[in-house]
Amino acid sequence: MMGPLRGALLGTVILALLLVPNLGLALGIDPPLADPKLEARSMELHKQLRCLVCQNQSIHDSNAGLARDLREVVRERVVAGDSDQDVIDYVVDRYGDWVLLNPPFNLSTAALWGAPFALILVGGLSVALFLRRTSRRTVTAATPLTDAERARLDRVLESDG
Repeated sequence: MMGPLRGALLGTVILALLLVPNLGLALGIDPPLADPKLEARSMELHKQLRCLVCQNQSIHDSNAGLARDLREVVRERVVAGDSDQDVIDYVVDRYGDWVLLNPPFNLSTAALWGAPFALILVGGLSVALFLRRTSRRTVTAATPLTDAERARLDRVLESDG
């Protein structure tokens, strides 16, 4: 027979194991493809595509439902025999260049690529204009004190000293 302490310990261990969540299910891990080469290709493609929910995360790193769906689409296209570029083109056709973590430079993404440079240029010009304006300011000569002001100043200085 088990002693009461031993039974309590066993019950605690069983309860703890039942209460610990299955971390594999909690993370929403996708089932990998049977072919390791195809799985490696799809993983590399996942790292190039932006999660449309998380925005600055790849679908590889995201646990969002839409990212999971996009990973599945990529795997389906890879299994169907599409090249890497075909898979990328397929996803871009549906979501636009924005879905790429490294979008190409073209007319629709020009603002995306040019905005940082434009902000730096505007900031630099603002600083240059400010410095130019402050350096051109001349100090105007002070008007001399009247005799009454000078006498008052002398009285104030004498009373302090």
